[in-house]
Amino acid sequence: MTNDSILFQPKWRVIDQSTLGPSFDALQSFAMDDTLCNSAGSGDSPPIMRSWVHHNTIVLGIQDTRLPYFDEGVHYLKQQGYRVIVRNSGGLAVVLDAGVLNLSLVFAEKQQQIDIDTGYEAMVDFVEHILAPYNITIEDREIVGSYCPGRYDLSIDGRKFAGISQRRLRGGVAVQVYLCVDGSGSERAKVIQEFYHRAVQGKPTKFTYPEIVPETMASLSELIGEDLTAGDLMMQTLKTLKTYADAMTTEHLSISELSLYDYNYQRVFTRNEKVLAK
Repeated sequence: MTNDSILFQPKWRVIDQSTLGPSFDALQSFAMDDTLCNSAGSGDSPPIMRSWVHHNTIVLGIQDTRLPYFDEGVHYLKQQGYRVIVRNSGGLAVVLDAGVLNLSLVFAEKQQQIDIDTGYEAMVDFVEHILAPYNITIEDREIVGSYCPGRYDLSIDGRKFAGISQRRLRGGVAVQVYLCVDGSGSERAKVIQEFYHRAVQGKPTKFTYPEIVPETMASLSELIGEDLTAGDLMMQTLKTLKTYADAMTTEHLSISELSLYDYNYQRVFTRNEKVLAK
């Protein structure tokens, strides 16, 4: 980390939604990050760190909806007790549950241009700092065989525990990471493996989908050999954020943000219903 990192800010705004429970769904998170991108991008809010947990949810990418037997794949996921939604940005299928902590860092591009790599590297630095007490070596590189593979997969000894994505909207940049904290990484991967098996069934596809190798994925608890919960990691996250900020605030959504959130939620809800109805 260097002192010119975009992580160092005069003030960080914290929105912790990690304990809202099963009624808090991922569509609400999409609407929330779009709202916060607008607030940060317009200068109405300082940079924001948002945390959240969603229970028993599979988030699919738009490319996943183009699989030849998509409906059969979705039916399988629902049979396993998962809620299925389609994200409003890039990426492929991922598993979210009570053992997965998600973080968003939301910045404005008004003062400085934030290119894609800068956003990713800021999140890599942040996660490394959060996990520094465990004396582990984290690599950022694509883990072939994992679900939703990408250049900024985070792994320990070749086993992926986190993935990073970005959303850019109205002058704001939301850099998002999912952290598999506890539970079985390989069991989560088996669910996605079976989804693709049922949704592809050997048919040719225009897009190359990952060949899931469940053993390439693990939770932090498995990797460090120590019981760790999303709540534990959330506490460490807040301690870490303090080292980057002159001040931290926990402001709730303003009236204008609530209005925009309601609009964004209706938009993503309607869009999601249309996509899944195809």
